[in-house]
Amino acid sequence: MALVECETRSRVAVLTLNDPPVNGYTHEMMKELDAAILACRFDDAVQALVVTGHGEKFFCAGANINMLKTAAPSFKYQFCLHANETLLRLEHTPKLVIAALNGHTVGGGLEIALACDLRVARRGAGKVGLPEVALGVLPGTGGTQRLARLVGKPRAIKLMCEGTTFDFDTALAYGLVDEVWQTETHAAFLDRAIAYAQGFTTPGRAALAVGRIKRAVQTGMEMGLEQGLAFERELQAELFASEDAREGIAAYVEKRKASFQGK
Repeated sequence: MALVECETRSRVAVLTLNDPPVNGYTHEMMKELDAAILACRFDDAVQALVVTGHGEKFFCAGANINMLKTAAPSFKYQFCLHANETLLRLEHTPKLVIAALNGHTVGGGLEIALACDLRVARRGAGKVGLPEVALGVLPGTGGTQRLARLVGKPRAIKLMCEGTTFDFDTALAYGLVDEVWQTETHAAFLDRAIAYAQGFTTPGRAALAVGRIKRAVQTGMEMGLEQGLAFERELQAELFASEDAREGIAAYVEKRKASFQGK
């Protein structure tokens, strides 16, 4: 059984975390996720990614606690290091990544979602939060860093130190998720998430530009302003040389809808 299932639907790769009942991640799952991210990077047929969880109850409950209980300290360190590298790879991939939160998204599960560019959730499907403090540890797969960058330092400290979990509508109010959808079934939610992702792909959207916007923000925000502007210029020069830019400018001048090819 694959711990990370990958299928492509009309330019969107769907990566499903698959270890029932809670989709907790092990080193084996992270290795499969890492490999899937790399495969999607190199696949020109993939223009956007959706990350979701298997089943209707859990997106991901975080790291497999039973695994951590028996692991040596040296293994735990290397495990956390590789998980960080995997999520950085997801963040640096020049294709839009959307987390489709189909159920409970807690601990390391939320940390995976935070490494995605956008987050959509199914109303009433579960809780979200970083409750690691109850285990005597901190959110160690990027949670302390990405949550603070997303919601600000005071709220991030409060949420992590309290260790509370809350529903997706509250997460929307906090800025943790971008959309909360009312859908009758899990299948309908996933279909809507894929359709949402397809809205950022060709021919209606310049997927190359979308990917470079992502890179400019995700990487540029970690630089000083002057360095970020230089990085932005390099990405813009790359886009100006693309067929999509020529098509977009021509369509604007000719007052017609652009048809992008992702080239």
